[in-house]
Amino acid sequence: MVKRMVLMIMALAAVLPALSGAWLGGDISMMTSNARNGVIYKDSCGVAVDPYELFHEQGWNMMRVRLFVDPRNAPGRHHDEGVCQDLDYVINLCKTIRARGFEVMLDFHYSDTWADPAKQFVPKRWKSLGAKSLADSIYRYTRNCLQALKAAGVVPAMIQVGNEITFGMDWPVGRVDPMSAVNWDVFTRLLKAGCKACREVCPNAGIIIHTEKAGQWEMTRNYYDRLRLARVDYDVIGLSYYPMWHGTIPNLGATLDSLAARFPDKPVMIVEAAYYYLHDGVNRGEEDFTHCPPGTIEGQRQFTADLVAELNRHANVTGLFWWYPEENRYGTRHEKSDWGLNRGLFNSANGKALPALYEMSRFKH
Repeated sequence: MVKRMVLMIMALAAVLPALSGAWLGGDISMMTSNARNGVIYKDSCGVAVDPYELFHEQGWNMMRVRLFVDPRNAPGRHHDEGVCQDLDYVINLCKTIRARGFEVMLDFHYSDTWADPAKQFVPKRWKSLGAKSLADSIYRYTRNCLQALKAAGVVPAMIQVGNEITFGMDWPVGRVDPMSAVNWDVFTRLLKAGCKACREVCPNAGIIIHTEKAGQWEMTRNYYDRLRLARVDYDVIGLSYYPMWHGTIPNLGATLDSLAARFPDKPVMIVEAAYYYLHDGVNRGEEDFTHCPPGTIEGQRQFTADLVAELNRHANVTGLFWWYPEENRYGTRHEKSDWGLNRGLFNSANGKALPALYEMSRFKH
């Protein structure tokens, strides 16, 4: 049985090169906007640097980029938060990423704005569609976007079909609950439509299904069990992990062990992770800091060191990606107040790279 599983994984990796090896990087979807606004990046010594070169020096080899259907329809406050990644923006950013020597992970949001566990807004253009028409639209949209990227010379190595879709996507049509069997036939129909387009246009790309209940094993198990029952065609289990929302690092480790046992043919990637280097005292979405390090530069470093050490213990974990590592307001010419989360890998007060960036380089090394 073990030998058969090893052979299957080897065969899969031969077809899908992105599934072999370890992948390190971040979601740098704001890099283009930051460059336009004059953001200055420095290394830890305070010397101005090209951030792409710094990331490369730290062993990063893949960058994640989000894609919205039509961000012009997003609420104004979301524009200030960084919702601007339409297809033209993404193509140009992906060209830069590939030119700088990194692979691309494309993250389809299937929404005009943020898609996460609290909101999966159907795009305006699909507002009145039923299940069949919505699946058809997702298929055509996914296919058209990937064909446009391919024509521009950018073929993603990894593709996320949906973003943090623990509770489905394109609500209300595709809404589900992992603890209930209701509506999974509709939701998986939407997923299959997106995955089918990915296989047709980018057959060598790995397909990721991304959820965010990394600290809740029963919910995570039920979710991926239901995908298996529905025969959804995908390659990688993608998880978000933020300690203030998803529990302790040992708890994450227990989930990773359980995933390895139950889904031995599915590698796991932490496609989003981050922690504060400066916490402003604002509670965002029921954060719980009782088990977290301080929201300080040292606290962020310690979190990263502990996370990397834990992930390195798990053979099934093949990727780690920091969310919004390029967050940095130093030198910006942006006239509006920027969306400051203070969870990036650069200090917005002086532009210097933070110690957590250097801790990430220990992943799988």
